Amino acid sequence: MEYVNLGKSDLKVSRICMGCMGFGNAATGQHGWTVDEETSKSIIKKGLDLGINFYDTAIAYQAGTSEQYLGKAIREFVKRDEVVIATKFLPRSQDEIAQGISGKEHLLSSLDSSLSHLGMDYVDLYIYHMWDWNTPVEEYLSGMAEAVKAGKVRQIGISNCFAWQLAEANAIAKENGFPEFVSVQNHYNLIMREDEREMKVYADERNIALTPYSALAAGRLSKRPGETSKRLELDSYAKFKYDASTEKDAKVIARVCEIADTRNVSMTEVSLAWLLTKVTSPVVGATKISHVESGVNAVDLKLSDEEIKALEEYYEPHVLSGVMAQNTPASRTTEQVWIKNGKYAK
Repeated sequence: MEYVNLGKSDLKVSRICMGCMGFGNAATGQHGWTVDEETSKSIIKKGLDLGINFYDTAIAYQAGTSEQYLGKAIREFVKRDEVVIATKFLPRSQDEIAQGISGKEHLLSSLDSSLSHLGMDYVDLYIYHMWDWNTPVEEYLSGMAEAVKAGKVRQIGISNCFAWQLAEANAIAKENGFPEFVSVQNHYNLIMREDEREMKVYADERNIALTPYSALAAGRLSKRPGETSKRLELDSYAKFKYDASTEKDAKVIARVCEIADTRNVSMTEVSLAWLLTKVTSPVVGATKISHVESGVNAVDLKLSDEEIKALEEYYEPHVLSGVMAQNTPASRTTEQVWIKNGKYAK
């Protein structure tokens, strides 16, 4: 495994971040394809054994049970200071707005809930899950500053934002003496490369780490035509993100297959090896041991310039989908799907 600093922070992270959205109680959360606690534990153990020290979860994942499963496994298998744990907070709900709960109050309450779920005193990286058009970013920055000062958070990150939003937020933070965002977790993979227009340029210039989610496009970049999985069949939100571009994505996926066959490796390894040439540490979900092994193998797979060019050749511009499609002022009156369907227990 290779390790790098997370942007300009002192957090040393593995080149693969284990995404924990697939862990949690399927009966109580947003997704029906997640794995149970024992399976989650075995996957986390394999990740630790293979050198993964970076784990990403969120309070929204399966009503807080993803955080619970991760926390229990970490306490059982490794010393707390040997891993980097990231979790996220959601924007304020419409109910909280109506009650007059501020962004700062909401954030600090969410953080305490996450720490309780995890069974930890602090998180290494606390991530603003998606842009909240109803709340001045200063309120969240102030709350995160208080959390850092209290020792509950080491560094802060942001997810699902545009480059201008990240730039504005960090400028406000700098002006007020608040911590700045050191990482951004956006939607980025071989068939969704829109962040290359502005976000990647800005992040590279400012040494802000890119830790993208959906690194394998919910399995589409790891499956050959005709192959399927429980997630591919049941993940309706992923279908919402990708089904509209199936035809234009097919050529890119076919090229992944070709290179995988030539190299005698998995499609997962090829897709992630390409992404590793662009970002700090992609968030790679796992619901099987083999998913972890392929993710780790990708770190050692070095693609040639010709292979990278071939993988990029057929990409066509995409309209934004998923959470980023909802990152508009209209979301002031439309509750985000993650908030609507991702309720969590306090």
